[in-house]
Amino acid sequence: FARPIAADQVNWPLADYRYGGIFFDGIVHTGIDIDADEGAPIVAASPGTIVWVGWGLFTETPGNEKDPYGLAVVIRHDFGYKDQKLYTVYAHMSKTLATISQHVETGDLIGLVGATGATTGPHVHFEVRLGENSFHYTLNPELWIAPPQGWGVLAGRVMDTKGDPISHKEVELTSEETKKHYIVKTYGSGGAINPDPYYHENFVLGDLPAGIYKVLIKYEKDKKPLQTWVEIFPGQVSYLTFEGEKGFSSERPPAPKLQSLPELPSTPTPLP
Repeated sequence: FARPIAADQVNWPLADYRYGGIFFDGIVHTGIDIDADEGAPIVAASPGTIVWVGWGLFTETPGNEKDPYGLAVVIRHDFGYKDQKLYTVYAHMSKTLATISQHVETGDLIGLVGATGATTGPHVHFEVRLGENSFHYTLNPELWIAPPQGWGVLAGRVMDTKGDPISHKEVELTSEETKKHYIVKTYGSGGAINPDPYYHENFVLGDLPAGIYKVLIKYEKDKKPLQTWVEIFPGQVSYLTFEGEKGFSSERPPAPKLQSLPELPSTPTPLP
């Protein structure tokens, strides 16, 4: 997907406002928040058909002006994934500029940035939904949006020594070149959070300039953080896992298996 707000600088959210962070009233955050000025244009991330405009998206109650998503627009895209439909959500608008059943192209104006609903200031709440247009069918948008040219994405899975995922664990990155520091937290627990079917991740950190990064995870309170290094490649997703006392691994998940092909006859069939 393209970015819903055109920007000449990276404007991803703080650690608690990425996918899987804790939202208002203990609700797990099912998207990412992109800062922008009030009234800034919001554009379609890809071609598709408008299937929702207005209040009530979170509660699935059209017209509910107390809905935490405020004014929102949803696009059902012209393409899907593994025979399932893909949707993108744009919430907290000050004004919607799209209509139900309207077909839009990438970059078409669909609304203006606002602070309607449960917000702390103007921004866009952006979601990717797979299969159904529902709060419980989201995936991490940072795995679906193309990073800026020359930048990449880090995805990973943080577990205890038994292999169980750890919630709300901080993962710290430091660029070996610029010494810039990044922090991302692993996903909170909740049925609305869904790891990618390939990566099975519980954290994603997008918009990282290509290069070498030191990774720190503090596994036990009274011991030094454990560390490793990871290389971020332009336009790619780098991957790592952490499994408690077993430490880090950069081994990627196995590639999906192809469906078995039908057996060919042992004797070729002559052509007519």
